[in-house]
Amino acid sequence: MPDLTFSIGMDLSRYYQSRSEKVHALVTPLSDDQIWSRPYAYGNSIGHLLLHLTGNLNYYIGTQIGNTGYVRNRELEFTDPGRKSKEVLLKAFDDAMVTVQDTIARQSAEDWTASYTAKGMEDAGDRFTVFLRCAAHIDHHLGQMIYLCKEIERQGAQAHRA
Repeated sequence: MPDLTFSIGMDLSRYYQSRSEKVHALVTPLSDDQIWSRPYAYGNSIGHLLLHLTGNLNYYIGTQIGNTGYVRNRELEFTDPGRKSKEVLLKAFDDAMVTVQDTIARQSAEDWTASYTAKGMEDAGDRFTVFLRCAAHIDHHLGQMIYLCKEIERQGAQAHRA
């Protein structure tokens, strides 16, 4: 029988890596202005979504499981007026993904079922659930990024026709 701890770690690691690659594929062609644009008054920019995903991973996995000491300011993830460059945003996101990968690699069979609770995830129960929820959270915001990229592209094409 295969080692379940190894399989869980490898599969989660691969999944997080594929999500990172998707984020890069979406963001790389965009300019800094496009990353910070808000094509819809009710939504976020891709830049703020990147800040949010980075904060989410650094807090729930980095701080709470990996003991990195990261201190989260969730509100600022959505309101930061700093307009960091695409390179800075992607570097911070990549660093968070390295933290996730390293933390996954350190999990033992007992660690996956270790008790877990944190502000905003009081009902998680165990570490495995946190890794799973954080992966789903990335997918949720990737969907938003895809939608934003399509609208940014549409608006750009419209501007070129005008």
